[in-house]
Amino acid sequence: MELRLLRYFVAVAEELHMARAAERLGIEQSPVSRAMRDLERSLGVQLFDRSTRQTRLTWAGKVLLGEARRVLATVDHAVQATRAAAEGYQGNLRVGICDSLAQPRIASLLARSREEEPELDIRVFELPFSQQLKGLHNDLLDIGFALSASINDGLVAEPAWSDPLSVILPARHPLLVHAQIKLEDALKFPLVLCHPDASSGCHDQVQAVLEGALVSPKVADHVSSLGVMLTLVSAGYGIGFAIGSQVQTWQRPDIAIRPFAGTTPTLTTYLLRRQGEPSEPMKRFMQRAREVLGPKDDEMSS
Repeated sequence: MELRLLRYFVAVAEELHMARAAERLGIEQSPVSRAMRDLERSLGVQLFDRSTRQTRLTWAGKVLLGEARRVLATVDHAVQATRAAAEGYQGNLRVGICDSLAQPRIASLLARSREEEPELDIRVFELPFSQQLKGLHNDLLDIGFALSASINDGLVAEPAWSDPLSVILPARHPLLVHAQIKLEDALKFPLVLCHPDASSGCHDQVQAVLEGALVSPKVADHVSSLGVMLTLVSAGYGIGFAIGSQVQTWQRPDIAIRPFAGTTPTLTTYLLRRQGEPSEPMKRFMQRAREVLGPKDDEMSS
């Protein structure tokens, strides 16, 4: 299978819109549409549900999206590592993150690492939790950041930080009259949640919040990524729960964010690594992570 087809597929799967995917890829729309038909034909499966006005991924498509991201990340890393070696870099660190994390925190950590240790070559890969575990076990990653501590033997998970959970709404929604939203009020509307089979810690942590509610939730759909959640929320399928600062980085005018009223539920992010003595670059990176990303009193009490 051509890598070109996988790159086209990832763009379409994340945008769920052929024109936007083509614009993102910098090509015309017709080659993208043709490539998706060729990909479905070669695999013998339907990757997109086109029965409604809104293009959606089938479950087979969601599975391929995770695998395609992993393959492309591995190829990109191989290219980057080869170029780095040719330029004389000796130290490198491979870091995996999931798309639901608060990216401003990660950006602060990377900026400090570049400032304090510019000779260290840090490569960042966006991977779902299950692929991070495989990458750590197979020595394709050194460190992972994810929303789950359900690790396999041979790995270590340390709490890194916690972020307040926010309510994600379409730009026009009756709950927007409230500056803060009670959980019970939010649960009166259909929800778009992380898929339970996507091995996402986001699903487990949000589910723990829902189990403590007095109102039984109505789930409109499950998704495998934050981007798909925002697309469905914007289209009016339901409302979602996510880290507000992460959603803000998408800068989508069709999405609104509101904090919870009362005691704010949080999502905990974990630092993942292999057991054993870390390398010296890893030790320094992990120390910076504790200093830059460690929970602060005002965050934990919000």
